[in-house]
Amino acid sequence: MDTLAKKHFVLSAILSLCTLLTYLSSEPARAQDPDQSVWPTKQWLTSTPEEQGMDSAELAKLVTYGARNSFDSLLVVRHGRIVTEAYYAPYTGDIPHQIFSSTKVITGTLLGMVYKDGLLDRLDHPMLDFFTDRQVANVDERKKAITVQTLLDMTSGLDWDQGFEGGKQQTMFDLARSSNWTQFILDRPMAHSPGEVFNYSNGNPDIVSAIITRLTGKLAEDYAREKLFAPLGIVDWHWDRDPQGLTMGHGMLYLLPRDMAKIGYLYLHHGEWEGKRLLPQGWADVLNHKTMNVHASDDPNESYSNFIWIFPDKHVYMANGKNGQLIVVFPDLDVVVVTTARKQVQYKALLDAVSGAVKSESALPSNPDAAEQLANAIKDVAVEKPTPVGSTPEIASAISGKTYEFSDNEFGLRSFTLDLTDPLPHFEVEFSLRYPVGSSARYSLPIGRDGFYRKGCRSLPTLASAMSLRPREHG
Repeated sequence: MDTLAKKHFVLSAILSLCTLLTYLSSEPARAQDPDQSVWPTKQWLTSTPEEQGMDSAELAKLVTYGARNSFDSLLVVRHGRIVTEAYYAPYTGDIPHQIFSSTKVITGTLLGMVYKDGLLDRLDHPMLDFFTDRQVANVDERKKAITVQTLLDMTSGLDWDQGFEGGKQQTMFDLARSSNWTQFILDRPMAHSPGEVFNYSNGNPDIVSAIITRLTGKLAEDYAREKLFAPLGIVDWHWDRDPQGLTMGHGMLYLLPRDMAKIGYLYLHHGEWEGKRLLPQGWADVLNHKTMNVHASDDPNESYSNFIWIFPDKHVYMANGKNGQLIVVFPDLDVVVVTTARKQVQYKALLDAVSGAVKSESALPSNPDAAEQLANAIKDVAVEKPTPVGSTPEIASAISGKTYEFSDNEFGLRSFTLDLTDPLPHFEVEFSLRYPVGSSARYSLPIGRDGFYRKGCRSLPTLASAMSLRPREHG
């Protein structure tokens, strides 16, 4: 297992043990007064699927499919109302999820707002114009031709190995070792002329985040707080920073599933919210964009534009984060779907299941049997399934209570203590922090051997920052 994969494995394991575990008591969806506003700024409205022209039995199958495929949550919105909302134990609706690369869509959305506000004059503005105060390496005519648009479309031409469709992800390893990510990305040599070749890269959205800060004088997160999150009523999030304190453009944003759905709903409504235009005209009409084919091995039609993945043959587009963090928009069907998960979602199966559940543009007759199927499926996935517990193994008794100290390592792990014989089994870890120099962070996290998760630390992003050795400047 390579270094970055090990780091992600360790982080994922520890974050899993920090999850808030409660049982979800679900009720059948309730119809709302159709005359009420459908803007979910303060609260999403709910409805039965049939009232919005969807089949509860088909959605029940989708909920069950999610249980077999490691979903953490599933939301289906039609005509501005949630018609299906499932949380898979131990997850509940009040737990923010790291949305991984779906963050890129938020970064692109903010850039669109900067453009609408007139702070960016044109999308074909050369990238290097924003960094004239830096000494940039490997500058040639091709690098001078990189524009904001080519960054948004992953066609900047910068030499970057992130393992898309294979590869060693070597550039990601090198970036993680860098203390100045913006400089590292700007200094990359060129592999292609801009606009010619799609090459997926975390470097492009990180540079876009830096450009947003240059143009607004604010961190991208602070600009989002004012221009995007506040209008949409998003109040619970965390967004991590790079070693220089800049908002990460490529990932490390945590959102609630219902707030992820608001982002999709903004795009479904052409960049308008409560009658106010937030995005430039046409920005959110993704299916009309000039796109780049990504040459995906499993779908020759899959395309890309403005950090958004597009399936033109199905008339669907989505924000796509690692391990199934998706915001999917079906503009023809007036549907938004959100998933959070622990492994990659099979896109075609999801898209076909949702499309197949849409039966009519208008309301269907009520279907009590199908409604009961859906309600039972939602209740079932919300309940943790116990595991039989045997006696404590001899090796567990032998290692419990001992503290293991580690020499300097790239994970920053200083010590580890495991206690399986305590009435409340737990482990403790200590990590070095880059800032302040010489400081560390210690965490005590509960564990269980009975199939039930335990409530651990609430500040998951802090733990993530400790593991990645990044300073948490600006809070």
